[in-house]
Parts: sequence; structure tokens; C-alpha cells
Amino acid sequence: MSIASYLAADHPTAFSIEVLPPVRGKGIEQVFKTIDRLMPFNPAYINITTHRTEVIYREVSAGIFQRTTARMRPGTVAIAAALKGRYGIPTVPHVICSGFSRTELENELIDLSYLDITDLLVLRGDRAKGENRFIAENDGHEHAIDLCHQVSDFNRGKMIDGEEHEALKEKFSFGVAGYPEKHEEAMNMEIDIEHLKAKIEAGAEYVVTQMFFDNARYFAFVERCRTAGITVPIIPGIKPLTSLTQQALLPKTFHIDLPMELAKELQRCKSNDDVKALGVEWGIAQARELKAAGVPSIHFYSMNAAASIEAIAKAVY
Repeated sequence: MSIASYLAADHPTAFSIEVLPPVRGKGIEQVFKTIDRLMPFNPAYINITTHRTEVIYREVSAGIFQRTTARMRPGTVAIAAALKGRYGIPTVPHVICSGFSRTELENELIDLSYLDITDLLVLRGDRAKGENRFIAENDGHEHAIDLCHQVSDFNRGKMIDGEEHEALKEKFSFGVAGYPEKHEEAMNMEIDIEHLKAKIEAGAEYVVTQMFFDNARYFAFVERCRTAGITVPIIPGIKPLTSLTQQALLPKTFHIDLPMELAKELQRCKSNDDVKALGVEWGIAQARELKAAGVPSIHFYSMNAAASIEAIAKAVY
């Protein structure tokens, strides 16, 4: 059963998590530790992020730097396979436009099909560091909907060069991202939802939201999507606060608001431990309300937050 089919079925609110590949040069053990810690809550699936190549300047001699590129968190496909084999849980690698050509993406789809990993999250991905707008790779995709079309074409047996291939025994099923507080580049919420609907029409079967801290934003977003004719499951994504720096970092990076009640409490925090306690308290309240509303799943962003997610899950699941 695909993740999309599972999410559309009638069942209690599921628990799912997102993990990051290790930094280049590090082992996979920390990923295992995070998942081992959260396995008692029976995650329905595990998402693995994908990261674009970055420009790096390395000092080669005194005062002289060489410009090079490297993928700082490689290994998404291999990690997806390793986690599926180790835990027997569906894995959902992110497939992104950012930093990839159409050919590279097609090769990734071929690799995933050989590994029998057919659940994906299709995203545009972030712009490169130092760029003020997203620039596609040569022969790459400018928008996530273009990648949605490529995956759907691949499912139909059509390669990017127009050649036909043998139909897949099990086709790819994929979700896309949604933004309860609007994508940073969308002119307004109505246009953002139009773009989301177009991705559904291009083959996406569910939506996972950007993190949010105000459930009212999520419920309003779902209502607007339903009014626009989007009927697929919309999965809330949440992340507990864990550090003092996040009061500025999260709004700046993810273009989200912290509700006033949370912001006031966060301003009273004197240490990261204070923030973690607040993050767990707020996360429990968020998750309980979402679960009471009957959402199909709650998706937890686990970076630097495994202990907090464990505490929230103990209280909610």
C-alpha cells in the first residue's frame, strides 16, 4: 500500500518523522539513534530529505582559496534503502529540482524503482546559498510542478528523451509541500493554492505542510484548499522549539509567524533548556488538538529535536 493510500484510509492519527542525511564524512549511526528512539511510537513512514550541491571555498595556501562544490548531506537514496531494510517501514525520499538536472532526476527514479522504493515527496528545493532567487540547473526544472510531470511521465513509461520504457510494476506515488502561511515567493495565498492544485492535477496524491506553530493557520489552510477543490489528505508538519536562536532563525528561514502567546513565553526563556521545555509543552498542545480533529497523520521534523518529539509522542500517542 502506498503512503497516499494509507493516508486516505480510515485509521487513527498516524505518527511519522523526517530525518536528514548525515553531514558528508559522518556515519549513519546518528540517524539510526534518532529512529531507534522514536520506534516505540510506530512511525507509519520515514521521510529523508535531499540537499543540493553547495559552493565551498577551501584554502589551498596562505590567503588563496579555491572554489569547489560538494553535496554536504549526500546519500538520500542509500539511506532510504538502509532504513527500509533495517526497520521494515516505508521510506519517502525527497526528490528535488534544486541542484539536479532532468537526467540526474531520471537516473534517481530508476535507482529508486530498482530498490522498490516508490513513495516520494516532490519538491522544488531551496535556492543556492548566496542567490536571491531560485535558478534551475542546466536542463533542470524551474518549478516543482515540472518535476511532478516528469515523475508522472515516468510512471506512464515515458523517458525525458521521448523514449518508451517498460511500464513499472509499481508506479511512483508522491506528495508535495503545502504552506499554511503561504510560500515566500507566492504573490498571495489564492495564487499559492492555485499552484498547489495544479501539482495535484499533475499527479500528487497528498500534501505535507511546512512547519507551523498556530493550528488555526493549518485549519484555515485546509478549509481554503477544500474550497478550491483540493480533496487529497493534507498532513500537518510540526517541529518543537529547542533553542533560543530559533526565535529569530525560524521566522527568517521558513517565513512563518510564532503566535503571540508562544512568542511571549519564548521571550521569557533564559536558556535552551527553558526553550526545550516550552517546545514540548506547546508541541503537546498542538498535537493533541490536531489529533482530536482527526488529521490522517502528524509529521514531525526531527532535526535536533528527537528527545522533544519523544516527549510529545509519549503524551499524545
